[in-house]
Amino acid sequence: MADLRRMDVGFQAGAILAVRAEAEAYDALVAALTDERADRWHTLDTDDSQILIDLSQVIYIRRERGDQRVGF
Repeated sequence: MADLRRMDVGFQAGAILAVRAEAEAYDALVAALTDERADRWHTLDTDDSQILIDLSQVIYIRRERGDQRVGF
């Protein structure tokens, strides 16, 4: 079973895209954002779909940690 984690992608207009994706999808998105020569559009593979993201509009990415705990 894949290690899916919640990831939020924030956009300049204030919208937030909440998805569940594997670590490889997160790493690929971060690599595309940090590569000056990357295409403007990036395909993000999630647990249930593919999403085409305009990299020029992304202002942040938040990914949950793998060590989440329940309780006090």
